[in-house]
Amino acid sequence: MGTIVISGTVVLVVFGFGNHVWWLAAVAVLFLYVQYGRDSSSSTSSTSSSSAGGSSSGGGATPSSYRAYRDRRDKQAKWERRYQRERPLESRRQAREKK
Repeated sequence: MGTIVISGTVVLVVFGFGNHVWWLAAVAVLFLYVQYGRDSSSSTSSTSSSSAGGSSSGGGATPSSYRAYRDRRDKQAKWERRYQRERPLESRRQAREKK
């Protein structure tokens, strides 16, 4: 996919010597490829490797987004446990205020 984008960009640059609008088109193609092309190919490979591992997620969420959610949730739980361990009085006060 990358070689097609690069060769297309080269063609647009060559056309751009006659009309500068083609250069803008070449820049737009490169921007779109960098923004969306590489991300989708890397997420496809990570999705296929995670599905090969046997993990599946329900509810229509992609495995990579669920993994990111799980990592954020675990990190938040870790910070909450650390806060409770280092500041037991404040964490008890917050628990009473929630009730």
